[in-house]
Amino acid sequence: MAGHLSLKRVIPTYMSAEEVLPSEVYLQEDVRLQLDKRYLLLAQSGDGKTSLLNILYGNNRHFHGSVDYPWGNSLAVDSVRKEKFSYVFQDLKLFPSLTALENIQIKNALTGHKSEEEILGMLERVGLKHKAQTLAASLSLGQRQRVAVIRALCQPFQMLLLDEPFSHLDAENSTILVGLIQEELEKQRAGLIMTSLSPSNVFDFDQILKLSL
Repeated sequence: MAGHLSLKRVIPTYMSAEEVLPSEVYLQEDVRLQLDKRYLLLAQSGDGKTSLLNILYGNNRHFHGSVDYPWGNSLAVDSVRKEKFSYVFQDLKLFPSLTALENIQIKNALTGHKSEEEILGMLERVGLKHKAQTLAASLSLGQRQRVAVIRALCQPFQMLLLDEPFSHLDAENSTILVGLIQEELEKQRAGLIMTSLSPSNVFDFDQILKLSL
């Protein structure tokens, strides 16, 4: 049976109760997120979607309350990031001076999760094989999003965090990328937490959680 994350009365220190209430996550007594389920976090800009993902990932320590992990809370953050979580950041965090392929390889070199053939195959599926040697700085935002998603899939994980991952993609490219993500989720029997400004049915979500109502 899959474990779960438990958020107990969590709220960023820079947000007030008035800002986050009513919320289905913030300041709730015990919100449990199963590691094999798919969740959509729904809220407007400024309502704390990215803050929550960063809290879960360990990037943001400025919060009240507690987050309990099924593998123990004393694990080094680097270990958790390498084995438990993978994260597609809203600002993508690609290295602009590296090529699209190098940005993916730098992650895969740490994990050894994919072969070179698999990586090139994913780039081909999302229509970017011809951009493999192009610097990230020269890619469009939509192209960078596709690269960032492929990079995130190049590691083992129990939960995939996606922060508005399709905001610069058209419907066709989003569908292709969803297919890639879906395959990796099923292969790893992993869960998903995705943020969005508006309702979305790109995945078969088990639960929609509204950060603000």
